[in-house]
Amino acid sequence: MSELFRKIAPVVDELGELFAARGYEIALVGGSVRDVFLGRIGNDLDLTTDARPETVLELIRDWADSIWTIGIDFGTVGARKGNWLLEITTYRSESYDPKSRKPEVVYGDTLEGDLARRDFAINAMALRLPGREFVDPHGGLDDLHAKALRTPGPPERSFDDDPLRMLRAARFASQLGFTVDRAAFAAMTEMSGRIEIVSAERIRDELDKLICGDHPRDGLRILVESGLAAYVLPELPKLRLEIDEHHRHKDVYEHTLIVLEQAVGLEESGPDRVLRWAALLHDVGKPKTRRHEAGGRVSFHHHEVVGAQLTKKRLTELRFPKDVVADVSRLVELHLRFHGYGSGEWTDSAVRRYVRDAGHLLERLHKLTRADCTTRNRRKAQLLSRTYDQLEERIARLAEEEELSKIRPELDGNEIQEVLGVPPGPAVGRAYKFLLDLRMDQGIIGKEAATEALRGWAAENGLLS
Repeated sequence: MSELFRKIAPVVDELGELFAARGYEIALVGGSVRDVFLGRIGNDLDLTTDARPETVLELIRDWADSIWTIGIDFGTVGARKGNWLLEITTYRSESYDPKSRKPEVVYGDTLEGDLARRDFAINAMALRLPGREFVDPHGGLDDLHAKALRTPGPPERSFDDDPLRMLRAARFASQLGFTVDRAAFAAMTEMSGRIEIVSAERIRDELDKLICGDHPRDGLRILVESGLAAYVLPELPKLRLEIDEHHRHKDVYEHTLIVLEQAVGLEESGPDRVLRWAALLHDVGKPKTRRHEAGGRVSFHHHEVVGAQLTKKRLTELRFPKDVVADVSRLVELHLRFHGYGSGEWTDSAVRRYVRDAGHLLERLHKLTRADCTTRNRRKAQLLSRTYDQLEERIARLAEEEELSKIRPELDGNEIQEVLGVPPGPAVGRAYKFLLDLRMDQGIIGKEAATEALRGWAAENGLLS
């Protein structure tokens, strides 16, 4: 601990002395102290003080390199000092009115009182500054050793004060690999419905951090088994009611968790939120498309289309950015495209369309398609892998020859108008689509041949002037 604190000593010691000189308390707290013991401290530091926000602003105005007040209504002042990003929050307690989505903030007067209102004991440790007195009234250090998530006081009171803490339990399980204390889990199960009072934006942030954690499967299991998922991600527990069409898994839910894990294993440079969400939601259309076929088989025809619609609806309700909603739902829609082309009999036209439809999501689609193979039949898995290897090789060859990402018709809009003798309008758009399809099917045929083909198509459709 002493070795790790050498890294942060200059900035926190300066700040501690600054507050002490004016008669105020300040302490490093929460995740910053926890992460010191876990050996993973970054450049973000959380601090707490008995000074009110207006006083904090006055104290650090000439010390900090920059200051922001976006969280001042909740008692938090942000600051940057060198490479350090600081959040200084006044001692407080917060709770929810049963009919309100916004927490009510009440300032406190003691560090011990502030720690008692923290979400988990591992986040209820502090280091008083500048003297570096370690404060751990709730046994957080023992919980760190035990890798346990336990509330400082009765879990019912903690989750009632802020129901989002139930989601944080699942998120910390994903990020840290910790287990939820039995009493806390029982309270989560009993009180899961309270999560409905929390805003969609706060729920989204916790779910996103959970999905991007090191152990997302653990966090998702907690959500499902506690009943929280029924309120924040209802598509997930519904998958437990289905078996997949190959009869290889106990249920689609289990298959989904495996796909997510395999997708994570294919990441190359840290968590890819779009890929992970697509892996999690890729089969959510199965419950609505389940059909019993002859011979006892079960089919899920067009579940990728229904799944894309459900994905878009869920992520929109969670207030995800529009580009994330579009990308994830598109991957869900495309995740079966590879299987529609048999065992490798891909024409150049099919390859071009595959690349065009995937667009900027092509690399993610590669990973999702590979991750979606969870069969225990080793021979079948190897065959699927080899077939996809061949597809990627075809894509690479055609990309080199034809610049697939830049495929356009051989005639542009102005040329189409000139050939057909028509002004700008819907007819030009239809002709453009015809030429693009022609380009996809036949490759480069030259402007003369493209013009003749366009004239023939226009004559059949009554578009020649």
